[in-house]
Amino acid sequence: MSQSTTTTSGVAVSHPSRASVPSRASVLFRLSGGRLPRRLTQLYAGLALYGLSCALMVRADLGLDPWDMFHQGLSELTGLTMGTVTTLVGVLVLLLWIPLRQRPGLGTVSNVLVIGVAMDGGLALLPSPSALVPRIGLLVAGVLLNGVATGLYIAARFGPGPRDGLMTGLHRVTGRSIRLVRTVIEVTVVVTGFLLGGALGAGTVLYALSIGPLAQFFLRVFAVPGEESAPAAAVAAGGPKTPEPAAGGPGLTGEAAAEPEGVAGERPAGAILRR
Repeated sequence: MSQSTTTTSGVAVSHPSRASVPSRASVLFRLSGGRLPRRLTQLYAGLALYGLSCALMVRADLGLDPWDMFHQGLSELTGLTMGTVTTLVGVLVLLLWIPLRQRPGLGTVSNVLVIGVAMDGGLALLPSPSALVPRIGLLVAGVLLNGVATGLYIAARFGPGPRDGLMTGLHRVTGRSIRLVRTVIEVTVVVTGFLLGGALGAGTVLYALSIGPLAQFFLRVFAVPGEESAPAAAVAAGGPKTPEPAAGGPGLTGEAAAEPEGVAGERPAGAILRR
């Protein structure tokens, strides 16, 4: 470390030079143990792949998760693209955090901005097959990729997604269990989405039954070494991203890291994921 020396009342005082003072970025990098670049990469890769996975399931046309059923129904009603609707719904849900006194993180805001864009990009590029076999292939690929994406962005630990933050906020304010709050939200969304014309089908069931185990597996695969594995612990206790088996939907995008103490253990199997 280079230093400059001045003399005050006969006493020499050394001062670190300006060049030796660490920048805020370097301090943050050191505090993250040098893992910040990896975590950021995981966050944005996971969110982009999440949007693409949703596009795959839309093109399969065999049934969507509850939230995307809702988005699809609104898209058909308004004429807006599904990605745009997904983003706007995310913003509206985020506004509900204000009375609930929830605090968004980088992952929360990024979730709102990235997934919808990636979904529209995927929908613009992917074909819409009519034969059943390729549609099944798209569905399976979409669900699998969704699990990979979920593991990537939740393990990055940059805060909950808007919809999961709504769940944990209502849990804290109402005193009701995570299980009950999550179920009410998911059932409301799936019924509304179905009434609006969203696709309910075999894909809805497949997603609900498989996203929990998939996300749990990939959370372990993409866990950042040395990071406190709160999401992994939450998944082990309750399963990943989506709602309960009867109402699977995109829900926790990293929320586990921001949940109040004791919440994760109450989550039902398959309830930690989504946007």
